[in-house]
Amino acid sequence: MTVAQAVVEYLSKQYTVDSINGVDYRERLIPGTFGIFGHGNVAGVGQALKQYQQQDPSIMPYYQGRNEQAQAHQAVGYARHTRRRQTFAISTSIGPGSSNLLTGAALATTNRLPVLLLPSDTFATRAADPVLQQLEQPYAYDITVNDAFRPLSKFFDRVSRPEQLFSAFHHGLRVLTDPAETGAVTISLPQDVQAEAFDVPEEFLAEREWRIRRPDADDEDVRRAAEAIRAAKRPLIIAGGGVLYAYANDELAKIVELTGIPVGNTQAGVGVLPWDHQFSLGAIGSTGTTAANAIAAEADLIIGIGTRYEDFTTASRTAFQNPDVRFININVAPIDAYKHGSTLPIVADARKALVKLNAALGGYRVGADLEQQIAAEKKRWDATVDEAFDTRYTPLPAQNEIIGATSRAMDAADVVICAAGSLPGDLHKMWRVRDPFGYHVEYAYSCMGYEIPGGLGVKRAALAEAARGGEQRDVVVMVGDGSYLMMHTELVTAVAERIKLIVVLIQNHGYASIGSLSEMLGSQRFGTQYRALNEEQHSFDEGETLPVDLALNAESLGVKVIRIEPGEKVIAELEQAIRDAKAAPERGGPILIHVESDPLLDAPSSESWWDVPVSQVSVLDSTRQAYQTYTDHKKRQRKLLG
Repeated sequence: MTVAQAVVEYLSKQYTVDSINGVDYRERLIPGTFGIFGHGNVAGVGQALKQYQQQDPSIMPYYQGRNEQAQAHQAVGYARHTRRRQTFAISTSIGPGSSNLLTGAALATTNRLPVLLLPSDTFATRAADPVLQQLEQPYAYDITVNDAFRPLSKFFDRVSRPEQLFSAFHHGLRVLTDPAETGAVTISLPQDVQAEAFDVPEEFLAEREWRIRRPDADDEDVRRAAEAIRAAKRPLIIAGGGVLYAYANDELAKIVELTGIPVGNTQAGVGVLPWDHQFSLGAIGSTGTTAANAIAAEADLIIGIGTRYEDFTTASRTAFQNPDVRFININVAPIDAYKHGSTLPIVADARKALVKLNAALGGYRVGADLEQQIAAEKKRWDATVDEAFDTRYTPLPAQNEIIGATSRAMDAADVVICAAGSLPGDLHKMWRVRDPFGYHVEYAYSCMGYEIPGGLGVKRAALAEAARGGEQRDVVVMVGDGSYLMMHTELVTAVAERIKLIVVLIQNHGYASIGSLSEMLGSQRFGTQYRALNEEQHSFDEGETLPVDLALNAESLGVKVIRIEPGEKVIAELEQAIRDAKAAPERGGPILIHVESDPLLDAPSSESWWDVPVSQVSVLDSTRQAYQTYTDHKKRQRKLLG
């Protein structure tokens, strides 16, 4: 068979096996392949997919896409919803087809989410040289566009000879299914090698199971951690995505109910506890709640579980102001367990570590004063969010109102999707999650344009979940006009497959998030508004609003559109529109709800900070004032957190 045929058949027979509480779950690792075909892969992977489609479509289902980057986002969305047990393979042509995947690779690796990238490459034999779209470097003629994947991938290989296929895919899938190492796995396939025939050993094509490794916590590490917790007066748990990937929600609930230790969650950790749980403080850090940040400021022990401790989580190392604060970091990945100089790293699966900690902490409970403060801070923040959701501005609503209406219209099991702009921060602090799978915000890479393709990937996973008898979930994408314009073309994919994806498109004629940040930094919202060019000033800040009709754009793609007109009834009509979209047939295709908002109406403050440097010198008064504020915050920044 050809190399491409061997790849497709091999991938069809790979399975993940995951053991949770003694129950084994067996899933097909690669349930399908995305592909956009060009001269680099049409006669290789394209031919193989067509051949197997005619033999048996279930061997390797093929899915179209409209952009290679968007296909990677779909795979990542699917992988996150399946808790890293499954992902898709993506085949591209050479040149721009390959390089279009680079952002998707970086996003997957940054988020620790698996995706299998199969970019085509130029001729291994160099029989035709140089070929169309070949990158030539005079100092190293073996460099191709695909070498750009090396720093973006957790594993990279190039199959220059058919015999290299065996080791390339064996090691690639080892990394793909490793919770500590997973991310983008890139295996470059030269276009001539794809079509080359060779003898394939039967054992290569046999079914193989990849057991997801869930390492246990070392007993001595647990003993030391339990000792530190027992000595603490004001401990705080920071729960990240690792809690969800380890299916550790129940164990987390046990430990907080046993001990009274409160929980703040990262973006990836939203859903570890329901929003109204007694000990859930909600989001923490720069986009956090005042409740979580108030407790964090005085905490004497931080127990990080499954978090990578990025700067939003730590408020750029200003969140923890107790001079004696210590850190316990529980993470399956050593790089994250040792972050910020932690003196108590525990390299282990979150669930297994929590099982042992629960057993070791019998009889420990935080003081009544901390429990009273937790209740008071939660009450204060909940009242703040209620006010933000219920205040009505006309004719254009605040984004807070739109979030509130969307939340009320959705069922507990439904999933909200977002990635970039002002929405992720507002959702992080205000979204009232009720289900562990109900919140999906890509914020490690915060990639504009992820929302619609990522949401489509989540919806694919939700449909597969429902087909197995699981929850019925609607998927609601919340996206601003800036991100929509970056990558909305996967709506056509949803139309082609009649997938009901609900999109709430918020039109505010610019970049609201960076506009607000620019103002805070003294740059006066420069370059953040969608306006016509003022040629005299060469400025886009003062011209007329662009006559762009994004609702009409979506309609032209075949999407059903519901327009919400400005006025006093905006929020009521938006809420009803989402309910109507949810009631639409499951295979009726995507539905987009278009609503305008006022970008100058901000969400409630987190009473926190994010380090974005300000110009040290400037002729602008606004910049000088912003720099003074910046230096005041810098005084509170710690060099290390350990």
